[in-house]
Amino acid sequence: MIRSNVLSRPQALPKAAVATLSGALLPLNVARGRLRYLSPLPRRFSGAYPSHADALKVAMRRGMAGYDHEEVAEVAFEKMCQVAPWDYPVLFWMRRLSGEVSTLLDAGGHMGTKYRAFRDLLPIGPELSWTVYDLPAIVRAGRERAKADGLANLLFTDKIEEVAPIDLFLGSGLLQYLDVSFSELLERLPIRPRHLILNKVALRQGRTVVTLEKIGKALVPYQIRNEAAFLGEVKGLGYALVDSWVIPSLSHTIETHPELGASRSEGFYFRQL
Repeated sequence: MIRSNVLSRPQALPKAAVATLSGALLPLNVARGRLRYLSPLPRRFSGAYPSHADALKVAMRRGMAGYDHEEVAEVAFEKMCQVAPWDYPVLFWMRRLSGEVSTLLDAGGHMGTKYRAFRDLLPIGPELSWTVYDLPAIVRAGRERAKADGLANLLFTDKIEEVAPIDLFLGSGLLQYLDVSFSELLERLPIRPRHLILNKVALRQGRTVVTLEKIGKALVPYQIRNEAAFLGEVKGLGYALVDSWVIPSLSHTIETHPELGASRSEGFYFRQL
């Protein structure tokens, strides 16, 4: 449907008028967002907190909190084992790097969903060691399913410190759920990997915000990082940005805090200097 109302086309208004109008509507949008707390309708994202710990405390008061539950492991598993549009930049770089990579850590890799999604599109065989790092409950479920599926070269661990040196660190949808900084996680490895592929990273221009995402019966802290701080953190670890891509379909707005605006989902390939 095409609307002719000039308010539906803010580009037709002077910038000052748009800013004035947006400022006038902000209190209304804030109030409308807060009222969503009272709505019986399910919300995917709710609340805005300064840290993962603060968000987790709220989740624990409301019931099942965090991702470390066997009940959460099976949520959307079959869907996550399918190749999605945002996977193709990852596949492109993994194929380009196949001659340089023999050991891979799939951090936050759930029950080996990316292994299953990619195995028919990449040279994944005995020559590639693929290890999934995740939470204990997810790792237990992943091992059981991999054994049942006969995937002998799909390994699992919940202790990243015990992972042997790796060539490639893959984090697809990992960073939103981390309870530590990315640099702290990477420092737990015995040696920093040469390659980093980070996909579906939730970012924003303002301060870092942690919201709560409803996944099955659980509320899980979901971090939306300040983009400049995140890029500075990774570059400070000794990596150069080689490629990046935007995933518009994974942009999210916190229903209870619409004034914070939509997140920006991006993917990155970094190479060690």
